[in-house]
Amino acid sequence: MTEQIGKITLDLSKYPGEDLYCDGAVEDEILDIVRKYSRVEYPQLIEQRKSWPILYHLSPLRENIVDFVPMTPQDKVLEVGSGCGAVTGALARKAGSVTCVDLSKKRSMINAYRHSDCGNITIHVGNFQDIEPRLPKDFNYICLIGVFEYGRGYIGGDHPYEEFLRILLGHLAPGGRILIAIENKYGLKYFAGCKEDHLGSYFSGIENYQEGGNARTFSRRGLEKIFQSCGAEEYHFYYPYPDYKFMTSVYSDEHQPGRGELSNNLRNFDRDRMVLFDEMLAFDGIVEEGLFPVFSNSYMAVVGAAFPVRYVKYSNDRAREFRIRTEICKDGQGKPVVRKFPLTAEAAEHVRRMAWACGKLTERYAGSDLSVNRCRLAGQGEDLHAEFEYVEGRPLTELLDECLEMGDQEAFWRYFERYVELIGYQEEFPVTDFDLVFSNLLVDGDHWTLIDYEWTFERAMEARELAFRAVYCYLLENEKRNRLDLDRVLRTLGITEEQAQEYRDRELKFQQYVEGRTASMAALRERIGRRLRDPKKLVQNQESYEKLTRVQVYEDTGGGYTEESSRFLEQRYEEDGHIELELEFSGDVRMMRIDPAMDCGICNILELRFNGEQVPLNTSKVLTVNGKQIRSRTEEGDVYLTVIFPTTDPNISIDIGRLQPREVNILYIRLEYRQVPLRMLEDVAQAIKKWI
Repeated sequence: MTEQIGKITLDLSKYPGEDLYCDGAVEDEILDIVRKYSRVEYPQLIEQRKSWPILYHLSPLRENIVDFVPMTPQDKVLEVGSGCGAVTGALARKAGSVTCVDLSKKRSMINAYRHSDCGNITIHVGNFQDIEPRLPKDFNYICLIGVFEYGRGYIGGDHPYEEFLRILLGHLAPGGRILIAIENKYGLKYFAGCKEDHLGSYFSGIENYQEGGNARTFSRRGLEKIFQSCGAEEYHFYYPYPDYKFMTSVYSDEHQPGRGELSNNLRNFDRDRMVLFDEMLAFDGIVEEGLFPVFSNSYMAVVGAAFPVRYVKYSNDRAREFRIRTEICKDGQGKPVVRKFPLTAEAAEHVRRMAWACGKLTERYAGSDLSVNRCRLAGQGEDLHAEFEYVEGRPLTELLDECLEMGDQEAFWRYFERYVELIGYQEEFPVTDFDLVFSNLLVDGDHWTLIDYEWTFERAMEARELAFRAVYCYLLENEKRNRLDLDRVLRTLGITEEQAQEYRDRELKFQQYVEGRTASMAALRERIGRRLRDPKKLVQNQESYEKLTRVQVYEDTGGGYTEESSRFLEQRYEEDGHIELELEFSGDVRMMRIDPAMDCGICNILELRFNGEQVPLNTSKVLTVNGKQIRSRTEEGDVYLTVIFPTTDPNISIDIGRLQPREVNILYIRLEYRQVPLRMLEDVAQAIKKWI
């Protein structure tokens, strides 16, 4: 009843004999990848395959959601719903043992093959309810990463989520924690146009899941009610951003985001999405109102004691030698500190170099009014990190934004000129922090502090290039900043347009240097091909379409056609361009004109009936048009009339007097109309003329 894959044991004693949950052929493709390739090759394969499921299941960035959790080699971990093992490897590296439970054998095999060198992983395959009674009751951590929302499927009953949590609480060791990573049903991205992750439809969670489905996500308050009903004595919330799947930052109630921080919002890779508004600007307002916990896209809910970290940022979307994790936490005396850890063995030297950069930059700016945030190396081996003092102050970015928003250009330039003066101190010194962007400087009254200087190089560089780069990055982050007078920036710095372009080219090379051969998540999104739909354009297109496809009908009782004798019909066109009209009118109408659209195009008149009798379309005595007629015949022998209308006022006139009208008449017409650009129609008409 067991199967061995490398060092991993699969317990199949409760496996029902078939996978009841499967994503289809892509799982076979993923299984083939993990059998043939090593983990370090996954990023390259992800780029090559351009597949959302492969990105989702194999991206190393999935591990971020548990990487910051303070597990120790003495901890026992239970992972419920381990799937293809997106986070299992990170758990195995941090903890003493990892027990996985998953319903799918194929997914469990994927998990086992990709972590076959880990001797501390056991995978139970089968339904959680069948496996649960055999599980021990001394786990230090129980992880539900993207799993709690399926509690109804796991447990069933009237209160499945509460029952699920009560069962899990019974398997915790004293002082243990349950980790629940889950989407927020009221996450801002869903208001802005992302489809609900599980149902794949717009606004499903916001509308309280009226469409049904098996999964349920919750608001913070909704989760709190579940925790309280289960008697959980302590729980805390953390806020993964952009969401828990590919988290780059995690905030806490002790450390909320500031204005302008939440700018990386187009991070869904599974489906096309709308962009109803600028999420960064909306988040700015939400942050100012203290509502970020309400609208965070995801939660990491911790049932148990809080984590020692207040904030974490991952920079692992880079070349391996530059991948780091930044934390704000408390030191032994309870004071906040900033720590930077290497995420790869290759990045250790990058972290060590930060202490060197601190010493060199302190030497350069000694005697100036610019302070350099103090840094020291601490820890050894896997605990190696650079530790910085926690500095109070406001980012220069925020101050500059306020100046622009209030229209106080002169205040902006005073800050900018002071910035240029400070960073240019001892410009000839052979050490430069290339990343002197505005967000890396904190201002506290007259006291300015440089807080982040990981991109420090041993060479002198002109202050004007550094300042131009800061402005360039500042503008790229937010379109609202485009009100800044860039010409004045160039004049202030004494930069020509040619030099500015040279600096932009250097910036591109620098980004390539930082990213290495690794494609950014933004680049992967482009390669996967998910589209962004602007609803404003959709509305404009729809309004334009409705206007152009309005049908206008004129009736002539002997005095000719007039606008007063015309009427617009309700929208009648189907999506495929077909329309059916049934018009009732009195016997004194002698001529009738139908304008099928308000733009040039090609029209197929498929059928014409008068008082129930079919009117032949192969005669011009009854029907005339202001376009070029082409008669066509179907395989069944039916004749229909194709008309090319190279005019924005196409019309079809019908001589009612030739059709023996009655006191009350009914005209039925069925046609198809396609809008075509005028130049194309003129070319077609000219070609037809030559053929004829």
